[in-house]
Amino acid sequence: MQHINIHAAKTHLSALVEKAAAGEPFVIAKSGRPLVTVNPFTEKAPGSRVGFLRGFISVPSDFDRIGGNEIANMFEGKCE
Repeated sequence: MQHINIHAAKTHLSALVEKAAAGEPFVIAKSGRPLVTVNPFTEKAPGSRVGFLRGFISVPSDFDRIGGNEIANMFEGKCE
């Protein structure tokens, strides 16, 4: 991977960015010490999260009523 001095990177930024976008990443260094790596940006297509556990878990049909009696008792002050 090519190392570019920070001053040279500022001077030739447009050309360096074009090279990185084309798949040639480079390192920007200051006084010979690497600071950052410039890589091409690759955007991942967003995946659908809905239903990603389908087939691995099941939700009971009375899910919305689970613990209903306990909750009602708490509201009525009948906690044990």
